[in-house]
Amino acid sequence: MTSLASSSEKSVAINVDQLSFRYGQRAALNALNLQVDAGLLFGLLGPNGSGKTTLFRILSTLLPIQSGSVSILGVDVATQPQQIRHLIGVTFQSPSLDGKLTVYENLLHQSRLYGLSRETGKKRISESLSQLGLHSRGNDLVETLSGGLKRRTEIAKSLLHRPELLLLDEPSTGLDPAARIDLWRFLQQIRHDGQTTIVLSTHLMDEADRCDHLALLAQGELIAQGRPRDLKHDLGERYLSIQAADLDEMAHLLRSELSLDVQILPDQLRIDHPDPENLLTVIMERYRDLVLQITLGRPTLEDVFIQKTGHQFWGSPADEFSKG
Repeated sequence: MTSLASSSEKSVAINVDQLSFRYGQRAALNALNLQVDAGLLFGLLGPNGSGKTTLFRILSTLLPIQSGSVSILGVDVATQPQQIRHLIGVTFQSPSLDGKLTVYENLLHQSRLYGLSRETGKKRISESLSQLGLHSRGNDLVETLSGGLKRRTEIAKSLLHRPELLLLDEPSTGLDPAARIDLWRFLQQIRHDGQTTIVLSTHLMDEADRCDHLALLAQGELIAQGRPRDLKHDLGERYLSIQAADLDEMAHLLRSELSLDVQILPDQLRIDHPDPENLLTVIMERYRDLVLQITLGRPTLEDVFIQKTGHQFWGSPADEFSKG
């Protein structure tokens, strides 16, 4: 297939410019700007209602673009959806396998849908089975497979036409811990073995930490983007978490008497400070009777989310919405 994009355009896998999408009166995406460089394992992290599923559906050409623009490898999604479908492989959260067919048969039917010749299809199926560690499972009925093996089969289907961009919607949903570890090992292998850019959506912090690059979404907007370690490093080395019987009173005292910048969360106070160890000592000396628990910790991606939005990742306002 002849590429439609220039080499300079193809260094960018995805370019999203002022993308907005509404479900009735609610904005699922609000003037979103996002760029994904080619060759990365890129994560879209956000709670339910953050917009990541809506963005995923637009990238995979399942939803129309209402406002703004999106290009994949230099090809416009709105005007050239058929070309986009040749460039991408998609693994949806919902299963798409036929349990009554074998692994090989599922891949064979998919190869025909892609328009691959019999010879090319057989070669690609063999390559995909080997790449995903499924060669010994080719003759197994899909309904007999574990959740992890089914998900690998889904990904193998998505790779048959050798896409330059692989989109994965919550790929570890329903997998046990061991299967999740295996899945991530294969994702890293796919990225290192070829020229495939991988973009996945997730709401799991540990998965987001494994990505090369990350975009944090909240209520349809990009709130932070960068390498996970850089995003956490920007918050400093340590933070204080305080539980108290009266959080509002405790926050008032810390602000008025110690001039601290305090974030009030539903069950705790958070304080970012350049010298948290010394501050912990000061707080315990002055407010011991008010403090139920005080913890010194290292910043996590959830702390990045809290710092950017003022609320926790789980139970955030975005969770009020079912779509996105």
